[in-house]
Amino acid sequence: MKELTIAVLGGGSFGTAIANIIALNGHSTFLWMRDAERAKRSQNERENHEYLPGYKLSDNLVITADLDQAVAQSDVVFISVPSKSFREVTRKAAQYLQANVIVISTTKGIEPGGFTLMGEVLEQELDDVRIGVVSGPNFAKEIVQQQQTGSVIASSDPGVVKCLQQVLCSSSFRLYSNDDRYGVELAGALKNIYAIVCGFADALGSGKNTQAMLLTRSLAEMGRFAQELGANPMTFLGLAGVGDLILTCTSDLSRNFRVGQAIGRGKSLEEAVAALGQVAEGVNTVRTVKQKADELGVYMPLLTGLYGVLFEQSELTAVIEGLMMGEQNTDVEYSGKS
Repeated sequence: MKELTIAVLGGGSFGTAIANIIALNGHSTFLWMRDAERAKRSQNERENHEYLPGYKLSDNLVITADLDQAVAQSDVVFISVPSKSFREVTRKAAQYLQANVIVISTTKGIEPGGFTLMGEVLEQELDDVRIGVVSGPNFAKEIVQQQQTGSVIASSDPGVVKCLQQVLCSSSFRLYSNDDRYGVELAGALKNIYAIVCGFADALGSGKNTQAMLLTRSLAEMGRFAQELGANPMTFLGLAGVGDLILTCTSDLSRNFRVGQAIGRGKSLEEAVAALGQVAEGVNTVRTVKQKADELGVYMPLLTGLYGVLFEQSELTAVIEGLMMGEQNTDVEYSGKS
């Protein structure tokens, strides 16, 4: 394909990793950081010391704090900032976007209040753009190490899917397609909840039996909730669902898993989040999803138990006992049988 101009807004670990892939693929690439001093240092030293220390960035990558410079001529714009900043950054970028530009969210979170996913924020804030989302089991440190990685591009626009597959695919990064954008985004947000649960279990010394049960019951809970909201539950059997769930629930590279570990070892929620030093989207997602599940009447015992531990001072051991003695539902709830 022809060389494109690409902007990635957000200088965290994932934004940096995908910007580097795109630059290595030969496209004119901008990485926008809010902090001008950090952007200047990263540009000069070819390294993002705060989020990906020790990894040299492509010389084809321009790192800047000038949003106009990054966005104005871009054919594709990725927004890769925490969900709490997503709408603000989108609004700032809107004035510089070309008509018919492709705008992609990589943010795995839900805006509280209206239970708004990031793709929906793009629809609300932008005109004359083509929207997609990228999600999947993607630890940034492994991406920049060029370890084999699969992700998902979700859009109702086939042209967006084709463009993104060409822009991002490399010998170590593969992009699969899905037209269920809502389900892909929902999966990316929900799995953060269960990563915290699995971090708890790990801190308590749980074995592989427990891990297997938690992963599969988490998947069932996610699918049940998603189906109630109109997403395709089969989406949750792909990379954006079970793939991302396995990754974040079994590795201490996951920020949400580490929060669960810290609390399971006796730290308060505030101490666990402060020690992390980065955003753990799952903590806010617990509140937002609990409110929506109660509103819809969806049975989500793992979510309810986690909410109790995080925000109601429930004893972890009592929550675990309640989960084990609770209702024993069917194993597979969307098998296609009427």
